[in-house]
Parts: sequence; C-alpha cells; structure tokens
Amino acid sequence: MILALAGLWPLLRKLQIRSWNDLGFAPLRLHWKKSAAGFSLGFGSLAVLSLMTICFGVRTISVGHSEKALVAKLLEVTATAVIIAILEETLFRGALYGALRKVIRPWPYALLLSSGIYSLLHFFGKAAAPDSIEWTSGLTTLSTMLAGFADFDSLFPSCINLLIVGIILGVAYERTGNLYFSIGLHAGWIFWLKSYGTLTIRIFKGHSALWGTAKLVDGWLATALLAAVFAFLFFWRKNSQPAADVA
Repeated sequence: MILALAGLWPLLRKLQIRSWNDLGFAPLRLHWKKSAAGFSLGFGSLAVLSLMTICFGVRTISVGHSEKALVAKLLEVTATAVIIAILEETLFRGALYGALRKVIRPWPYALLLSSGIYSLLHFFGKAAAPDSIEWTSGLTTLSTMLAGFADFDSLFPSCINLLIVGIILGVAYERTGNLYFSIGLHAGWIFWLKSYGTLTIRIFKGHSALWGTAKLVDGWLATALLAAVFAFLFFWRKNSQPAADVA
C-alpha cells in the first residue's frame, strides 16, 4: 500500500489533487473529534455483533491468555488498526475515490466503483515465491492469488460486506468533508477484526453463513449490522459537507 501511495502521487497531481487537503486531510487540530466519533461507531458496532455471538452461545470468551500476553496483543492490535486505517483510507478514499470523483459524475457512481475495487482487492491471496523462475511462473503465481475468487462460500457474503464497508467509509468522507471520521471508523472495525479470533472461541459449529467465522464480518448478520450503520450515516445531517467542496 505504501508503494501504491507513492506511485499514485504523479497521477493525483494530473487530476488536480495537489495537497493533503485535496487528499482529505484538513488540519487535525480542527477535526480530531471526528476521528474519536468514527472510532466509537466502528468499535461499538462490531462490539454489538461480538456480544451477540456470545449471548446466543455461538462463541465464548477465551480465558487461555496471561494478562501480560493479552495486554501485548491488544497493544499490537491497536497499533495495527491505526496504521491500516490511515493507509487504506488514504489510498482508497482519499486517492482512488478522490481521483474517480474528479472524472465520474455524480459522485455515488465513483463511490460504487472505488468500493467495488476495495472489496475485490481483499480477495487476492498472498502467493509464495516460486522455487525457480520459468516463463510460466507469473501465470502460476497469478492463479494462486486469484484462488479466493473460486471459493463461493468464502466470497459471499464477505464480498458484499466489504462492498458495504467501502460505501460506508466513502459516505462518511462525503458527510464530514475529510478522512478523519472514516479513519476512526475503519480503525474501530480493524480492532475487532484483529482481536475477535483471539478474545473469543467458537463453541457452536453450525450456521457459519449467518454468524460468520473468526473473521467476524463474513456472515449475513454482519451484513444487516453494516446496513444499519450505512443507514445511520446516509441520513445523518449534522456537520454534513460534501468532501468535493472542502478542497
């Protein structure tokens, strides 16, 4: 993602995205509360989903960790959540969506396209380095990277949920006028995605399509919850200001 950000910069300049403000980063001192509000929504929404899996007996709290190991894990997860949220929001909402919005009107079409790309890219697998380089090595590596698209159970509803996630983060960008709320929201979600499998253990083996797996957001119940978050942001009018007007 860091290389992608560096490579996109010349393109962004051609599309008149020439500053951090154009990219979605207004002065932080004026908007830090948006990050806190976004994190609260992201953390709280997936906390509700996590508590539901526990209350309905699908999973239980894991008690096999020492206090020191648990604190270390949570600190690691928090740092990972912040870094991933900043990088992905800068790349997908600030850069990709910001660039598409310059040439595609009205903006919801640009948002849908950028969210689709965001969703599909999460299904590319990490291929191991080949033992030797042959003329077919690239095709072999590519087929390994695309294997996730052939697994229907893995693709749905995960693909739909990631599409909704991308749309939610883009709508948050449009509603607030910068990336800070989106970054906080994304970080709150990432925190649970990275800690859910450690903090809980599955005890009920059925209905994975409904409840999801240790990934948390790969079930249809997560689809319903994300739809509720989308509805909240879509109808939210407080501090509403189109991002395109803030540059």
